[in-house]
Amino acid sequence: MEFIKTEFPDLWIIEPKVFGDERGFFLESFHQHKFEEATGLKNTFIQDNHSKSAYGVLRGLHFQKPPYTQAKLVRVTQGEVIDVVVDLRQGSPTYGRSFSIVLSAENKKQLFVPRGFAHGFAVLSETAEFLYKCDNIYAPSHDSGVIYHDTSLAIDWQIAQDQILVSAKDQALPTLAEVLAQNYFVYEQ
Repeated sequence: MEFIKTEFPDLWIIEPKVFGDERGFFLESFHQHKFEEATGLKNTFIQDNHSKSAYGVLRGLHFQKPPYTQAKLVRVTQGEVIDVVVDLRQGSPTYGRSFSIVLSAENKKQLFVPRGFAHGFAVLSETAEFLYKCDNIYAPSHDSGVIYHDTSLAIDWQIAQDQILVSAKDQALPTLAEVLAQNYFVYEQ
């Protein structure tokens, strides 16, 4: 398992070691001790989520407000997505910036998303199955996000605008400036 540090504090790309042959493959998708040793972070995941979406579906950019903030470990087990996060932690060197990566069943990469980030993805393949581990419960009353097409972020979702499918709830999310003005998160070194 390889842990790749990004320029965003506490945001990690994880590439599992894959053992494959004519029968298929085996990989270790998570190992608590290796994760803590490589990243210096301690997270106890308490909930697993699994979604399936069609081409063009965009989910996000979501986060939960304190005290129900969540760190997530995300991966794709079927298909391909563009996965995007936005650092909302006041005082972080990457505050207000976005990061994106293609996650797919083929590349088997994972992304560890720390608390204080908005997260979303768009499906690039015919369908995709997306799995994520969370270290806190989902609290609908504390659910929030950033509008996916905020011009200050200039995110390339790799899908034509007229082919993006977004829920009514996600279309009503506030802008990045509106979210940052709330100072929900502070970066702690």
